[in-house]
Amino acid sequence: MTERGERLRKERAPSSVGRAAMVSGVLIAAGTGLGFLRDLVMADLFGASGSTDAFLVAWTIPETVSPLLIEDAMALLMVPVVTRLLARGDGLRPLVGTALPRMVLGLSVITGALAFAAPAVVDALAPGLAEQGPAVQCVRLTAVTVVTFGVAGFMSATLRAHHRFGPPAAIYLAYNVGILALIAGLSGVVGITSAAIGVAAGSFLMVAVQLPAFVRCLRDAPAPSGSVDVRLGLAAIAPIVVYTVTRQAQVFVERFLGAGLAAGSISHLNYAQKVAQVPMVLSLLIVTVTFPRLARASADGDTAQVARRIRQDLAVASAMVLAATAFLVACAPAVIGVLFEHGEFTSADTASTAAILRVYALGLWGQTAVGLAARAFFAGRKPTWRPAAVLAAGLAVTAAIGGAFAASAGTLALAAANAAGITLAAVLMLAGLRRGVAPVPLRRIAADVSRLVVAAAGACAAGMIAAGALDAPVLLQLAAGGLAVAAVFAVLAVLAGPDLVAPRIASRPLGGRHRRGRIESGDSSEQADRTDSSDRTGAAAGAGADGGGHPARAAGADVPLGRPLR
Repeated sequence: MTERGERLRKERAPSSVGRAAMVSGVLIAAGTGLGFLRDLVMADLFGASGSTDAFLVAWTIPETVSPLLIEDAMALLMVPVVTRLLARGDGLRPLVGTALPRMVLGLSVITGALAFAAPAVVDALAPGLAEQGPAVQCVRLTAVTVVTFGVAGFMSATLRAHHRFGPPAAIYLAYNVGILALIAGLSGVVGITSAAIGVAAGSFLMVAVQLPAFVRCLRDAPAPSGSVDVRLGLAAIAPIVVYTVTRQAQVFVERFLGAGLAAGSISHLNYAQKVAQVPMVLSLLIVTVTFPRLARASADGDTAQVARRIRQDLAVASAMVLAATAFLVACAPAVIGVLFEHGEFTSADTASTAAILRVYALGLWGQTAVGLAARAFFAGRKPTWRPAAVLAAGLAVTAAIGGAFAASAGTLALAAANAAGITLAAVLMLAGLRRGVAPVPLRRIAADVSRLVVAAAGACAAGMIAAGALDAPVLLQLAAGGLAVAAVFAVLAVLAGPDLVAPRIASRPLGGRHRRGRIESGDSSEQADRTDSSDRTGAAAGAGADGGGHPARAAGADVPLGRPLR
């Protein structure tokens, strides 16, 4: 790529992580809002019953395909690949021409196999399900998402690598528009099947909303300067795929064990999980926005910068998710009642879902920490199996606890098993970062998180007292509890340490010159954020690679999106 072309591309790139987060956040919030509206409409029309359980078994397909082909696996694989192509001055065309047709062909075969084997799929996912006929029909409809999500994910990853965040951030907005439109139009005719038809239609809209920007990106891409190797070998793909599937397998375990419980149990678990996902989505937004910067530092061998990035991101994400955990535990019955207790969703459904939500919320920090640590592991060139192995250990704990106690404790046991397994995986994965990725200050991280946990516990108690002491409508109780949680958490977090509330976030691409104790990326190089002197060799090497302001190096920074609520 010419120097002028590189300069123009850099000028088009966002100037700060904050701007990227704002653009992404607005669109993701709109998609998340529609996702909530979708769940509220389904709860109102269908409640928590055998028919909703049947749909949710089929919903397992897009739920699994989404992290595999749009979010975790595709982003972790494609963003570093495209970033390296751009850093070398090569364009997108070789990758699209080689990888995309093969991917579509392979995914089409999988779609056909799922549709043909739908009865066996239902039996495997939920043996003993009360309404197997509707579940089979819904599986055949949702199987199309294997292809459409794959294409949408490929487009999202490549657009993010080119600093174009609007269309990728809008995909779940388009997706939920399709689902809601088909439910509104067909629910009176085909019942719960209308939601499955909407899933298929919405998945095509995910491709359509990105297509114009993707075509422009492909059209503007320079011709490759020479022979470009764009093969994605099995050794690089397999660890990421196994990691993603293993993480999603927690849902498989829940639905497999939940199918043997009372009708509606799977639906209660699903509604609670959807509410619990919201703070995780918001906490991971900043983390995923900074992922390509992490990949750039890792590619440059700047281990000190990687360590700083991990600690700062974990502090931001932990503060957000633990504050939300305090609110959800304190106010779960009011939250579920306000959101879902309408139409066919009864007060008994509210009580069951709220109890599950309180237990689920205890695992939110683990979910967030796993997502952060996995990005650090997969940011480099060398594939690693550690995240998949650690998640397998957590999954074993989840399955053991759920299998042992589901019969006696029901859905609460399944929620507790989920929280215990993912928290164990998070601790093990963070511990492995120091040896496998960068010299992260584990004791400092543990101290940061411990102080935030104490702040969350105090805020939760305050929220419960405020909400319970107020003899008023549920909305006012919810507001009182929320304000109490926010105020107490903010005070306790500030007392614990100001750097936990507003740690510095990079605002410029990595790879600039060091000036007056700061790096041009905006990351602090102050003593508080430095690793020990023995770890600075990698940082010096990274600075040497980019210290001259090499345009191809600086251009690699990219701002992907957060994981939206599906």
